Amino acid sequence: MKKKALVLINKTSGTGKAGNDTLDISTKLAENEYEPIVYPIIPGTDLTSEVLVAEYGNKVDMILCSGGDGTLNHVMNAMMELEQRPLLSYLPSGSTNDFAKALGIPGVRSKAIDIAVSGNPTSYDVGKMNDKYFNYVAAFGAFSKVSYATDQDLKNVLGYAAYVISAIAELPQNIAYSCHMKIEADGVTEEGDYIFGAVSNSASVAGMTLFADTDIKQDDGQMELLLIRAPKNLAEFNAVISALATREPDNPYITYKQVSGVKFVSEEDVEWTLDGEFGGAYKETDIEVIGKAITIMTK
Repeated sequence: MKKKALVLINKTSGTGKAGNDTLDISTKLAENEYEPIVYPIIPGTDLTSEVLVAEYGNKVDMILCSGGDGTLNHVMNAMMELEQRPLLSYLPSGSTNDFAKALGIPGVRSKAIDIAVSGNPTSYDVGKMNDKYFNYVAAFGAFSKVSYATDQDLKNVLGYAAYVISAIAELPQNIAYSCHMKIEADGVTEEGDYIFGAVSNSASVAGMTLFADTDIKQDDGQMELLLIRAPKNLAEFNAVISALATREPDNPYITYKQVSGVKFVSEEDVEWTLDGEFGGAYKETDIEVIGKAITIMTK
């Protein structure tokens, strides 16, 4: 009996080219003894990742997602609700493809298709923030809105440059951002005013390197916590920029360490970004790492 593969294609992601190689994907799957079941992802209809994964997830051996990191987030969240999770394959077609880069999945489509169908199964850790899941980053603060607030048409035309343009346009508001939070990570507590915070399983977000002095592993049961304190004056602002530029975490403005769980508490609702998508606003946020929750094809 042939294996079955659910193919989900979001042709509006990234530069809008995800649907151009549907036949190539189907052919490669058929050559490897998979029966492809192909659907477009159309938000606002019954053709969403959540609906399709719920319907077919327990009937297929593989779910192949062609889209950006946000599309993959929706597919993975739906898969986490399944009792038995099939193999996941990812064809990156977004504007930045941070998570694909972390996994070593190439941007060249023909090579990515080969890996998606006949690569090596690799399990990776998934983050859980309150009742939602993320593949590679949960973030709040300055510039964290850029990934989901940037106009999709602009991203389709300009790709990563669209994020840069959006970030520059919002520079005054972002520099002025400050959020007072109490943060507990693995039994250690700190409190202060922060301009940015992230729990990440990748070295970059929106194509920009965050803060990694060592190779980040996606399957070690931990994620990287990065906190940047809000500068109170120009001198402190310059000190923060210098610390980020030199990637030296041993300074009073930056906290950077591996964690297996984090709790954030603030007096006001704080907006979060999950894998480039809006993740909600909360006064209390609990993040935990679910070890090797998903198995994905890599090279």
